[in-house]
Amino acid sequence: MIPFEQLLNPEQHAAATAGDGPLLVLAAAGTGKTRTLVYRVAYLVERGNPADSLLLLTFTNRAAREMITRAEEVVSGVTGGIWSGTFHHVCNRFLRRYADRLGFRHDFTILDRDDSGSLIDECVKTLKLNRKDFPKREVLSSLFGSAANRCLPLTDVIGTSLDELPVEPGEIVRVHAAYEQRKQQLGAMDFDDLLLNGLRLLREHADICQGYQQRFRHILVDEYQDTNLPQAQLVDLLGAHHRNVMVVGDDFQSIYGWRGADFRNIMEFPKRYPGCNIVKLERNYRSVPEILEVANACIAGNPEQFQKTLRPTRPARAKPRVLYLRDGDDQAKTVVRLVHRYLQDGFRLNQMAVLYRAHFHSIELQMELSRAGLPHTITSGVGVFEQAHVKDVLAFLRVCCRPDDRLAFGRLLGMLYGVGPKAVETYWEKLGGRFDSQNEAQRAALCVMVKPAARAEWQVVDQLLGDFHRENLARNGGEIIARFFDRFLHAYLQRAYENADKRADDVQEVAVQIMQSPDVPAFLSEVALLTNVDHTYAKQGAEEVAEKLQLCTVHQAKGMEWPVLFVIWVTEGMFPSSRTLGEAGDDAEERRLFYVAVTRAKDELCLCAP
Repeated sequence: MIPFEQLLNPEQHAAATAGDGPLLVLAAAGTGKTRTLVYRVAYLVERGNPADSLLLLTFTNRAAREMITRAEEVVSGVTGGIWSGTFHHVCNRFLRRYADRLGFRHDFTILDRDDSGSLIDECVKTLKLNRKDFPKREVLSSLFGSAANRCLPLTDVIGTSLDELPVEPGEIVRVHAAYEQRKQQLGAMDFDDLLLNGLRLLREHADICQGYQQRFRHILVDEYQDTNLPQAQLVDLLGAHHRNVMVVGDDFQSIYGWRGADFRNIMEFPKRYPGCNIVKLERNYRSVPEILEVANACIAGNPEQFQKTLRPTRPARAKPRVLYLRDGDDQAKTVVRLVHRYLQDGFRLNQMAVLYRAHFHSIELQMELSRAGLPHTITSGVGVFEQAHVKDVLAFLRVCCRPDDRLAFGRLLGMLYGVGPKAVETYWEKLGGRFDSQNEAQRAALCVMVKPAARAEWQVVDQLLGDFHRENLARNGGEIIARFFDRFLHAYLQRAYENADKRADDVQEVAVQIMQSPDVPAFLSEVALLTNVDHTYAKQGAEEVAEKLQLCTVHQAKGMEWPVLFVIWVTEGMFPSSRTLGEAGDDAEERRLFYVAVTRAKDELCLCAP
């Protein structure tokens, strides 16, 4: 027999050994959520429930494997038959067996992002729409996915997303209809279809639904606050017979509303399951008491939440620091100084992290860390200067300054409608293998060469090239970037990229950063050194690579922890974001984001407020 009382604290024990019926476990940050789930699985197996009568739903297959592996260690390897994995993984298992009920073959194809994008492009072309201003595949795919994950009509999602482009919503609806029809013809499903078709299979075929409802005696769901509406509906449907549904989550950490997670799922669970058992895990094993005081204070006033108070189990340490700084440059230099101080105190680089609300907040720090020779890694994605939309801006600046830069020339021309690699190569050869943007004759020749459909766009860029040299804007790079953005790039971002507004923020920050360099050529050289330093770090051995300061958005940091943590740009308009201030409900999510950020820190917390 497993000594559950000795291995778990009282609240964990109450959750792990609860009787039958619906169970809501509110697991605050650092309180042993995974441990509780593992021992719940072990308890159910020890009580005689067959392993294949348990369904464990998680948000990554890795998390599911970790829980099953740990449960096997507890109950001596009798958990092999448990159904476990992501919602999409489990739906795929349903569909592989019963796809014919929905008109698909059992060996249907699952489209990856590139396959899906190619199919969308094919539909746009077949419908003979005005492709010059039409959103690109990434934008359309994001709209389709958003509608699916929110169970909303596509027209509701389009809303103001594309208000900057002269595109009729009806045209996008036609593309979506053609895309759905084409997938059916090909016997294929995209990632969203796995979930929606799995749900549809259960709703439309009572025999299949009842079979799985009776099979799964217990359903356990991890990170329930991050579920979207179809995922919550799937859980409710599968659990309708036995009603042994255990969901584990923390409403304080519901921060993914922008990608379809529905905060109401966890808040309304007691309404959907009247009389459900509610257990709160509040004993925190991660952070020192002083950090928990900050976390409790920042979240206490939020409306519409299950009130919880993090209780410390660790001894007292130092209070968190709040650093009031002059500007972003002062902030970057201060973080570097403090990193060196913590290194002297015995902490290692991989024990430290810097969190921020949005990726563009890290630009100054990335540059300062590179100047200081401090190895760092960007958990939230590629470096700012290696992101596609920022490289678009840099390509324009490089064409302004470097006549022999064939790659920049190709990237800039490639942003025009209908201009592909072959056309770019032809232009380059006709220009003699170089393009001097200061040479008016060459610029005029290129204007004639560019395809008629793209000529109006290029004339805007050509005018900007002329401005750059005529007004000597090499010494005012921020001004030329602002003009390039206003006259050309803004519209391009709207049709080429999802989250165009966030990408626009990156561009605006580049305009600010360039003002700190003597001129545009000096800035381009510094950026080249910065990105090359990053690649040098990437080539180091595995042991060395681990020794890096981590830079990360708060969203990406969820589930992680560090002994030393910096949170930068804790300034109204940055964190909390200016995009959310004053919008109903969004200020509550900003507090939850700050709560998540603070509770990543174990020993030392520094809040930077320029």
